[in-house]
Parts: sequence; structure tokens; C-alpha cells
Amino acid sequence: MKTVLFYFSTLLISVHTQDGWAFVGNPLLHAYPCNNETDITVSFEPGRPPGEENQYNVFISKSLPRYTKIKLKFDTEAVVTLYDSAKARISVQNDNEFTINFFDNAESVGFIVKGPVTGTVPYFESLNINTVEYCKSPNKGYLDNLILGTKLSAESHLKVPDGSCGRRKVEHTELIVNGADTKPGDWPWHAALYRVKRNIIKYICGGTLLSKTFVLTAAHCTTVRGQPVVPETLNVVLGKYNIAGGDLEAQEKTVQEIIVHDNFVAKQLDNDIALLKLNSEVLFGDYVQPACLWFPTAVDKLPNREKIVGTVIGWGFDQNNALSSQLRQATMPQISESDCIKKNPLFYSKLLNNKKFCAGLNNGTSACNGDSGGGFHVFVPDETGNDFANATGAWYVYGIVSLSVSRRDIPVCDPNQYVVFTKIVEYRGWIQKYVK
Repeated sequence: MKTVLFYFSTLLISVHTQDGWAFVGNPLLHAYPCNNETDITVSFEPGRPPGEENQYNVFISKSLPRYTKIKLKFDTEAVVTLYDSAKARISVQNDNEFTINFFDNAESVGFIVKGPVTGTVPYFESLNINTVEYCKSPNKGYLDNLILGTKLSAESHLKVPDGSCGRRKVEHTELIVNGADTKPGDWPWHAALYRVKRNIIKYICGGTLLSKTFVLTAAHCTTVRGQPVVPETLNVVLGKYNIAGGDLEAQEKTVQEIIVHDNFVAKQLDNDIALLKLNSEVLFGDYVQPACLWFPTAVDKLPNREKIVGTVIGWGFDQNNALSSQLRQATMPQISESDCIKKNPLFYSKLLNNKKFCAGLNNGTSACNGDSGGGFHVFVPDETGNDFANATGAWYVYGIVSLSVSRRDIPVCDPNQYVVFTKIVEYRGWIQKYVK
């Protein structure tokens, strides 16, 4: 794990000196955004208002002759403003890419980087000066904990290789306990997690494909007594419909690394979130596609902003207390914390916090044993407010199935209780530290 060391500066506002631009003024935090490059520094002022706190200053202390070209690339949308336009000008090249062209000699350059949306923090992916790369190993996420307006989750749009996240490729004309039937290709981002123990392969949990090499799941699915299991004991299958064989388009992958949230608490299932890095890339196709990652303003496009309705997918226990043979789905609304606690005060009051939410119908439709780790997916229409059955749009993973109340007679879920989910929006920054 990389560690970014912050140091304090006692003066910092921008002033123009004979040798270039320098920073002086109020106390700021400084960091090096590119490992092993001390000539490139970032300064950040904590405590700014929410609309201004997702910006920082960059200072490149290098000799920059006339005709020098600096190419910048960020991991998300950004606005870049030069402090001085007397010696250089900046232009946008492609998405998240900028070029600074110098028409006069300069000893340094300074500029402001700002995310366009409150809470979004753009981080360098590349910093190239005259075709030489100076940011081969960029640091990311080092400001996330300092963004007070979003706590630990700086909002940033997750990039997907072909821009088609959350969209089905197979269209049907016709989604767990008392759940509805699905068809192959309905949920191409749903993953099946298997664990090998004593030469026996056993299905344990669901997951959600986010990119060609990363699957999102619950931390409790990948740990024993709070510690990650050996990666080699896990298998991930994408494009799966039947719990036992019979899938022509399924892709089986081994796991290279299990990334469990540092603050995962097994007893309370706090921060119940983990990422699985696959040993090899999946192939996107009709039955394997990535889901989109929920972001705060997605709610503005929903037909009813006051009521989040999502769909849970899985092979969880059915009404016969056995794993479903084929993938099932159940649609359910998010429930307010107060209503959830009223349903079962002793259970929910001890578990709920601002990083979890409840959902369910209280009528036998619920996520159950075997559905853990799967996603709570919300459909976001392309056209704001469009609620027609044939509306186009994308599916966003809004939550992760974490836990529910068990029945008194047997150790399986009670389908008449609400389910507790991990709230994805609180972990966007954490996810994007790993999912490029």
C-alpha cells in the first residue's frame, strides 16, 4: 500500500517572482502527486466551502524553454487554470487531457486543478513534458479523507473501457425469495463467487463486475474471522445463469488479490465491502458486461427522486430453503432508517449507520442466504424522468447485499424482514483507488 506524506507550509498565496511562480499565504498541506518526483508538488487548503474544497494547486519547478509542451491527463473530469498566461496557454485535447504550450522561456509553472462537481477530486494519470513521462507511478486518493463535504468518498466518475456500462446486450420481449425469473443475458455484470475447500468447490456469494479485472462484493464473503482468505481458494464466474453448469458463455477466473476495506468490522459488518482483482481480463460480450457505479447526481434523472427502487439478483435460498437453480431477481424499494428500525428495533438499531441502508417489501420478497455480495441495482434512464417500460438507460450498482434477520427455527434469512445493504456512494473514492 502506498503512503503519501503531507507536509505543512506556513505561507501560501500565488505570487509572481522573477524566476517564475511560487506559493505563499495561509497554512496548506503539500504532497507529491508523482512518486519520486519532488519537483512536482501539490498544495491543498483544508476547510474550504464544499463547492471549493475539491481543488488544489500544482507547482512544477523545472526549467521550461520556449516551445515546451506539457501534457496532463487526469482520472476524471477536471478544470485546469494557469496562474500566468504571459508565457504559456492551455488547451483541452481529449476527455480529461490537457496540453500546456509555452511560447516563452519559464523557470516553473503553476496551475489550479478543480473537479467540476462538488466532491470530485481529479488525480494525475500522466504528466508528460516534451515526450518524457514524469508521473509513471501517480499517487491517487490522498486528498479524499480531507474532503469534508463528502467524508471519505470523493465523487468521481468511474471509467469503463467502452462507455457502455450497465447496458444489456441481449434484449428479451418479456427479476431470491419469491423472486421473478430471469433469462440469460439479463444481468451480464452479476458474478458468482466460489470457494475451494478440501477439494470441494462451493458457491458462496454474488458480486458485481466493474471492469475487465475487478469484481465488487461484500467483505464478509471473502474473509474468515475478519481476515481475507487465500486468493487462490476463490474462483469467480461471469456470464453465469445456472448455478450448476450448463452455461455456454460463462467465463471462469482465478483471483489475484482480495482487497478488503481497511475498516471492515466482521462483528457488525461495518464497511462490508471488498474488491477482487482477477488474474486475467474478462472478455466483454452479450453475457458479460460491467455495471455502472452509482454517483450522487444520478438520482436527479430518476422518475421519483424520493423513492429509490432497486433490483437484487442471485441464486439465494427460495421458499423451499434451497439455492435457486437459475438466476433470480427481486425488485424492492429503499426503506427509511426510521421505518427499518421500527420493524425490528433490537436488530436494526445496532447495525444501521450512514454507510448502510435498508430495502425490502415486507411480503416475502427479499434477498436471502446466497445473495450476499450481490448488487442492489438501480435503473437510470437516459432521458430524465422517463419511466416508460421501453426507456433506454443504464443499471447502476447502488448497494451491496450485506445481511438480514435470520429465522428463529433455522439459520436462514427471514423473508419478511428488511435487508441491510452497504451504501456504494460512501465508498466511491475507495473503489476508484483500485479500479482504473
